[in-house]
Amino acid sequence: MTHVLENLDLDRSLQLALEELAFGQPTAVQQDVIPLALAGADLRVSAPTGSGKTLAYLLPGLQALLGNTLPTGGGTLMLVLVPTRELARQVLKSCRQLLAKSSLRADALTGGADFKYQKSLLRKNPEVVIATPGRLLEHCEHRSADLSGLRVLVIDEADRMLDMGFRDDVLKIAAFCPPQRQTLLLSATLHARGLGDMSAALQKDPVAVSCGDIRAAHESIHHQRILADSQDHKDKLLLALLQDSGRKQLVFANKRSTASRLADYLRHHGLRAGCLHGEMSTEERKAIVTRFEQGGVTTVTASDVAARGLDIQGIDTVINYDLPRSGDDYLHRTGRTGRADHKGTAISLVSAADWNLMISIQRYLKIEMEPRSLPGLKARYAGPKKMKSSGKASGSKKKTPSAKKKVRARDTKAKGKPRKPPTARPANDGFAPLMKRRRDPDKD
Repeated sequence: MTHVLENLDLDRSLQLALEELAFGQPTAVQQDVIPLALAGADLRVSAPTGSGKTLAYLLPGLQALLGNTLPTGGGTLMLVLVPTRELARQVLKSCRQLLAKSSLRADALTGGADFKYQKSLLRKNPEVVIATPGRLLEHCEHRSADLSGLRVLVIDEADRMLDMGFRDDVLKIAAFCPPQRQTLLLSATLHARGLGDMSAALQKDPVAVSCGDIRAAHESIHHQRILADSQDHKDKLLLALLQDSGRKQLVFANKRSTASRLADYLRHHGLRAGCLHGEMSTEERKAIVTRFEQGGVTTVTASDVAARGLDIQGIDTVINYDLPRSGDDYLHRTGRTGRADHKGTAISLVSAADWNLMISIQRYLKIEMEPRSLPGLKARYAGPKKMKSSGKASGSKKKTPSAKKKVRARDTKAKGKPRKPPTARPANDGFAPLMKRRRDPDKD
């Protein structure tokens, strides 16, 4: 390691592990976070996807254990909470690499795996546990997990935790931990709704660390868009993009049913394709990720469950079969490529209904998706005929129908014969009968 990490007084086992892993220059988040975390401060860290934050919290956390006398009573000493199984698996892999030259043990607890088997893992007293909140809370309530001696609590992807409804689970887990601990809270933004309240409940005088522009797309990714007319047209475009490529490709859809259909469609046309979505078991998802890493499958179709935590080297292209619903989702999806200073490509298939959403994503992330078309598959749709200054489609205004006059029931009732207006008394022309003159009592 170079620069900041080279000068750190780390445990010998960590130094040997880092040398064997041959890390290059530390990233910005690693240079900013590691010294503060080693000093024991509670931290609120915001860092973009793919910035190297996993090492930024693992290294000081493990040093806090290795550099001090460990208790003999067992129990978890460092806990990393993550929102998804994929992220838990990735963090566990990185953690075990760093602990390879030490005697410390790390294990993961996630939903979908056998509960009794996990209890047997906890009986072996792993010093480091990486877990999803729901499953760990089950173990805490069944008293199979012991957090009473915890020294370091890490909450990774805290904004995602809140989005997925894990707030109460996280707070309940923290209640099983001692108040004298170090707490690191990491998020894609420091301003996510509810993040301040979570920090106030879990941390003591936290130091805020912001690394890079969270909304900035990675400079190493080339963004493209291809216009599409229909689902059938999108299918043909996707097949053409993947047909002649032996590289690793990740295809995102908004629904798991679409991800499953696309995997079947690609396999039908002879491609080595797998699928990832939230309804699969842990074992099924783990098997697909392993085959993807090892090249057994070259294309994985996925719902957004894979957008966070899937850290596989060598993903060349991310294809948005369905355009994501927000700029943040686009950032997380496309962040699966262009990692560790490698170049990547992000391609979005855009229909007429997606145009305005595409423009919003571009403006939010300050990017421009390069127009692209494939030979023989050019869309009939060429973009909106009229556009606003923002680039969004300008539709013709519909005439608002005039409000109908309210008809009252009483107005519809049968009406009698209309009365004739009283006729004016005719002037006395000499033929009218004489009229009796009224008497004036004052003149009598």
